[in-house]
Amino acid sequence: MSAVSTAPALSGVSFGGILRSELIKLTSLRSTIWCYIILIVITIGLAPLLGLAFASQDMASLGLGDAQNLTVQAITASIGFSQLVVSVLGALVITGEYGTGMIRSTFTAVPKRLPALYGKAVVFGLTTFVIGFVALSLSLLVTTPVLAAGGIEVDLADGALWLSVLGAAAYLALIGLLSLAIGAIIRNSAGGIATALGTILVLPTILSVFVLITMADWLGNLNNVLPSNAGTQMFTYQSGDSAAADPFATGTALEPWQGGLVLVLWVLVLGALASVLIKRRDA
Repeated sequence: MSAVSTAPALSGVSFGGILRSELIKLTSLRSTIWCYIILIVITIGLAPLLGLAFASQDMASLGLGDAQNLTVQAITASIGFSQLVVSVLGALVITGEYGTGMIRSTFTAVPKRLPALYGKAVVFGLTTFVIGFVALSLSLLVTTPVLAAGGIEVDLADGALWLSVLGAAAYLALIGLLSLAIGAIIRNSAGGIATALGTILVLPTILSVFVLITMADWLGNLNNVLPSNAGTQMFTYQSGDSAAADPFATGTALEPWQGGLVLVLWVLVLGALASVLIKRRDA
């Protein structure tokens, strides 16, 4: 008699299939659509308003580097609000499935579990980056004529300007992924959102107060490597004639690439912790 194979059937879901599934899930939620709409409206709407404020000032002696720096400040002014939106959405991407019990179906379709988590991260991260970059680019195009009307000429061919735009979009994507990792660790929507916002907003504020009181370099260094403080360096405009020293700064200031690397490390560490917990805990 021929032997009958009793090996269990392997899941036929490829990583490409997981990505398509996660994209459908992401775009099917009304919370996703509304969060991205809010991000776009805030980004495009706030920049020209700040541009009007800059244009109303006397900028006759403004150098090119300073003009570019003001432009970056105008188009990235919305980041403080946009990071709240992507933080909430990033946590909901994973905690929403735990809340509804849909995570069991996800892990049944993907028994190894981790490909499902990484698929969510890839889809959400890329979607947030693309939407953030498009919104920031449109805000730049809308704000440029507003600034020009006030005598502030913007050089759109400046590579450093577009590096700041790319850095700001990457910052939003990484902050969203940080919140997704936190949500995967906590598995509760309210707790995940609260922890993410506390890490991004509350903790840096509290630590900044202690830095101002003590002026200790080690506290300044610690403050500089917190996720949001390090990440905001990613969209700092780099120009020799636009840099200004901060008289209240303590610790070692990070270059844009260093700030980006620190934020990536935060995402990787929390993502690794989330991966371990997802494998060990029940759905």
